[in-house]
Amino acid sequence: MTTSATLLPELKLAAQTGARFIAGVDEVGRGALAGPVTVGVVVMDLQALPASVRSAGCWEALDGVRDSKLLTAAARTQWHPRICEHAAAFSVQHRSAEAIDAAGLTAALSAAGRAGLREVEAQLSRPVDLVLLDGVHDWLTAGGSARVHTLAKADTLSLTVACASVLAKVERDELMRQLATEHPDYAWDSNKGYGSPAHREAIRAHGPTSYHRRSWNLGVPAPAEA
Repeated sequence: MTTSATLLPELKLAAQTGARFIAGVDEVGRGALAGPVTVGVVVMDLQALPASVRSAGCWEALDGVRDSKLLTAAARTQWHPRICEHAAAFSVQHRSAEAIDAAGLTAALSAAGRAGLREVEAQLSRPVDLVLLDGVHDWLTAGGSARVHTLAKADTLSLTVACASVLAKVERDELMRQLATEHPDYAWDSNKGYGSPAHREAIRAHGPTSYHRRSWNLGVPAPAEA
């Protein structure tokens, strides 16, 4: 049985460091063939939480939030406004296929994540104390940062990271649905830019669009530079 994410990882870090504002960061779209990579950032003010939440780590207001991949599309859409309501600050940033082709995926992820941190810090009018990043590799900062903490499976364990995952997934999916109206042959409204058989066949039949990651293996010859 899948359980909800909790604030226990954040509270553990707070106990160790005295942190108050912790930003959870997660990405979606890493493996897609088309569309942007998207990074969500959600900040919780741990000092503003009810005492019962600070002691147990479970927050009834967001009980049921988990990694976006473990939620239905309808559930993600329902949680989106509630996450925004209860977060101290939040941001979703996209970096285009063109940016991925120009600088590489890791650089695009880092740029989106750092832009998201700048936005939440502007909302808070202060820096965040710590950043909790899903995974074991710090793709957010070029040389590493003492305030960035990585955690394997953070999107299933940490509520802030799970919330970031949901916001990023909802907003990227909506963007792909909008782009699908421009290029209906590729069925981005259903595959969201990932490499489904129908999507790959459409690339072979019609060629890549400007929204495709042309530096990736799309199964067709790379278009010549103009």
